[in-house]
Amino acid sequence: MTVNRLRPRRSCLAVPGSNPRFLEKAQGLPADQVFLDLEDACAPLAKPEARHTIVKFLNEGDWTGKTRVVRVNDWTTEWTYRDVVTVVEGAGQNLDCIMLPKVQTAEQVVALDLLLTQIEKTMGFEVGKIGIEAQIENAQGLNNVNAIAQASPRVETIIFGPADFMASINMKSLVVGEQPPGYPADAYHYILMKILMAARANNLQAIDGPYLQIRNVEGYREVAQRAAALGFDGKWVLHPGQVEASNEIFSPSQEDYDHAELILDAYDYYTSEAGGKKGSAMLGDEMIDEASRKMALVISGKGRAAGMQRTSKFEIPEA
Repeated sequence: MTVNRLRPRRSCLAVPGSNPRFLEKAQGLPADQVFLDLEDACAPLAKPEARHTIVKFLNEGDWTGKTRVVRVNDWTTEWTYRDVVTVVEGAGQNLDCIMLPKVQTAEQVVALDLLLTQIEKTMGFEVGKIGIEAQIENAQGLNNVNAIAQASPRVETIIFGPADFMASINMKSLVVGEQPPGYPADAYHYILMKILMAARANNLQAIDGPYLQIRNVEGYREVAQRAAALGFDGKWVLHPGQVEASNEIFSPSQEDYDHAELILDAYDYYTSEAGGKKGSAMLGDEMIDEASRKMALVISGKGRAAGMQRTSKFEIPEA
């Protein structure tokens, strides 16, 4: 079966699965993805009831235009299998992905894949339709990130989980996502690039994790722009005030989007019979070739996913 594994994820909104009011409100926010959380946002005693609350909202809510995800608990806990079984059996037809936190090995992804397959077969769902989002939150997970990215055809994204990661490596900072004092460079560069390389090598998306100072929108912007500059596809949002910033930062500018579409149209024309079957050509004052096309595909893909509309079109030059 064909599944779109490259869904828009500029903004990935976290919503506690145990809070009906927040689940209701999230449906009206312009986030590309909403994940209903059974892990850190749910107290242990609230998790069993939250599973059923999530099923109800997935089935009865209006999530039009959003990627629908549920974050279950990690495999080292006693809750994971029941999270998956209850949610997928109850609302699998209205669910796009399961997010697995604290992934440390490829085998943990394989275990989730097998469980999802069993449920899909039992319930008569399309096998393979539900994707997996793998969250990297410690040193072992980062060391194994390439194998994790290759562990299942269901994997759609690799996500950086900064809070647990910072704790796991004893980073000297209590502000999640901020640079630790005493280090003059970007302390997250290696981590983010390793995740990004594993994602891109396997045609997956790379998503940056949360920024916990939810009212500091400028701080959020600074951290998000770092990830966007590297090539990440989106970032978590924990508060409605972060959604607009994330959508803006992880979308191309109108000028760049128009330019990318022009490159694609021009390259298609010039490499065709009518255009002279050229390997390279001039678009205005710019030479374009196959490398230009590949770069333009990235920008145009992000713009199309964001619903952007062109404001210019390629004109075939007069003979």
